Amino acid sequence: MSDHNEIVYSTADGMDYPAHEGTYKAFIKFGTIGTVAVITVVSLMAIFLT
Repeated sequence: MSDHNEIVYSTADGMDYPAHEGTYKAFIKFGTIGTVAVITVVSLMAIFLT
């Protein structure tokens, strides 16, 4: 059997770090926009439905 004790990420082939970073930035941006949208909706509901 092959030995799989050590994982070396820095030398792994096929790692596209710019794509990973771009995806992470897009995820953070989407999360921020979504959070602001939910806060806005809840605030408007509190104002107009009470």
